[in-house]
Amino acid sequence: MAASALAWLAGIGLQMQQPALWPLVHYQALLFAALLLAGAWWTAGRRAPGSAASLACLCLALALTGFGSTGWRAGQRLAQTLPTVLEGRDLQLTGVISGLPQPGPQGTRFVLHVEQARLDGQPVNVPDRVSLGWYRGFDGDALLAAPAQELRAGQRWLLTARLRQPHGTLNPGGFDLELWMFEQGLRASGTVRATAGAVNRKLADAAGHPVGRARQAVRDAILLRVPDAQSAGVLAALAVGDQAAIDRDDWDLFRDTGVAHLMSISGLHVTLFAWLAAGLIGPLWRLSPRAMLALPAPTAALWGGVLAAAGYALLAGWGVPAQRTLWMLVALALLRSAGLRWPSPLVLLAARRRGHAARPLGAAAAGLLAVLRGRGAADGVGAGLEPAAGGRWRARPPSAAGPAPRPAHPGGGQRRPGAT
Repeated sequence: MAASALAWLAGIGLQMQQPALWPLVHYQALLFAALLLAGAWWTAGRRAPGSAASLACLCLALALTGFGSTGWRAGQRLAQTLPTVLEGRDLQLTGVISGLPQPGPQGTRFVLHVEQARLDGQPVNVPDRVSLGWYRGFDGDALLAAPAQELRAGQRWLLTARLRQPHGTLNPGGFDLELWMFEQGLRASGTVRATAGAVNRKLADAAGHPVGRARQAVRDAILLRVPDAQSAGVLAALAVGDQAAIDRDDWDLFRDTGVAHLMSISGLHVTLFAWLAAGLIGPLWRLSPRAMLALPAPTAALWGGVLAAAGYALLAGWGVPAQRTLWMLVALALLRSAGLRWPSPLVLLAARRRGHAARPLGAAAAGLLAVLRGRGAADGVGAGLEPAAGGRWRARPPSAAGPAPRPAHPGGGQRRPGAT
């Protein structure tokens, strides 16, 4: 088990070191070869179970599968590129708002899942997910340029917008906007047009994304009912993962006191929620003799905690840390239900293998995008280095090290310090 999990992760890691992507047919050939090796492993396992040849076939098949599938998905992600001829043109986009819209003093930013795009009445191809901003202007009609009604997750809109390919500054050690957008699957950004002749019309209130609608409803209820704005922002961040609800001054305080990481949904929050849910379900289950006859209370508490953790992870935005923790909890629950005991490192490998199978680019997307753009870690960005005299680089002091800040909303700006 450990060897197969390591082989899978090794294949993913090796693909991340490619300086350029191969043609798609090469990755498809690797997956076909992995299928043949899987057949050889099955045959060798039936003839001589546990033999070295059988294990070698299995590990090689998993390594090729990890390598080929990651390269294939990376190619699909990069293929979602806005054509240059469409940049700066007024496009008519029909799509559904996904995620939590982020209102601000100058307007609202949101992610649009594009269903149809047209230019001068003719259909055109644009990326599936784009980051849009609907801003107020600076003239006398500024309020008229803002959305006439509140933008909510799940709404379907017909919008006139101008798009552009992802672009961001490349300051050493600073935030990499293009990398962040690549990780989020946002292959274009733009602004909604509110000029004469522009058509911006809501087509439906609930066209999809039920989880997003539930997250926004919970966030709005917290912000409405909690009188203290500071406490409301913290509660919204911990309940639905909306870190933008926390003010910048509060982020500075959390960072200086060393608790900023607690404001970001991670394995700690998901595991604690699962533990509390299991502790509540167990006693309640014991109140019903029929329920205990159908399913033992410890088993009900175990799987009830896992289901509660899954619901919390979805409500919190289904981030990569939450996914990893959930798969680890599932692995532990399966082992406990089967009466098996695995060493902790083996459980960790199994969980990481499942998590990377669902989202391999989340394992090392930074390294992938760096090599695809020909930069690598030699430029010092994200390598723990900082500029020194004479155009050289030196090691960054431990006090200055740490993750770069991320944007407060998809597509632009800076996320408040400490957000992850």
